[in-house]
Amino acid sequence: MSASVSPDHPYSPAFRAGDTVYVSGALSVDRDYRPVPGRDDALDAAVERMTERLATVGADLRDVVKVTYYVTDVTLREEANRQFERIFAQPRPARTFLAVSALPYGATVEIDAIAHSPG
Repeated sequence: MSASVSPDHPYSPAFRAGDTVYVSGALSVDRDYRPVPGRDDALDAAVERMTERLATVGADLRDVVKVTYYVTDVTLREEANRQFERIFAQPRPARTFLAVSALPYGATVEIDAIAHSPG
């Protein structure tokens, strides 16, 4: 098992247990934790943060098998569908899409993931 620990947070951005990688929620914020405005830009920022987290344990988007989107506006679903089609090749990962009342740092999107990545 391996994990990458952040000095800013008490949890691992990503945690590898054998060939399985668990990615903590990645927010639609920039690198300074400021919320990214706009619908598509916010979705892309969350994926960018998730990609950075995957990289901390040697994984990438091609390894993702399950994604969960948490959004403060359920009408983002269509944009999320288009993004999903754009960033994931067939067969695409399983996905859950949930509306939540609020997210940290004023973000509008948070994405977590599970990946399969032989170490």
